[in-house]
Amino acid sequence: MASLIDDMPVYARRADEIEAALYNLWRRARARFGAPLRLAMPAFKGVALVLEERAWVCINLYQNELPILAWVDFEDEGRAALHTPVACHLNYYHYAASKLRGPALELMQHALADRLAATLPGMRTRPEDA
Repeated sequence: MASLIDDMPVYARRADEIEAALYNLWRRARARFGAPLRLAMPAFKGVALVLEERAWVCINLYQNELPILAWVDFEDEGRAALHTPVACHLNYYHYAASKLRGPALELMQHALADRLAATLPGMRTRPEDA
């Protein structure tokens, strides 16, 4: 399947890590709903987060869904423990993309937890629900 970031030039690339709880939440959501999943980002007008099979991409809805920021190359192969962070790379496609990193991950965590909770009543998906 083609990705939103195929053949797109990268402005900058950095090593990053995804918290285990968020990565595991994404895996559960992907198993239940499939991929890609599209999440609106109301705090950033014209931006959406698309969770693909092998990348999480923030896109600009006003510019033909051009990527702004993407988490790629998740190093989850042979992962021995579910509590350890997952290494990956963060691709920047826009000079101001760094301001989206934190809010996008926070939105993703809440949106996926809410979707999973809505499909499985009585199930706790957020740590603060325990």
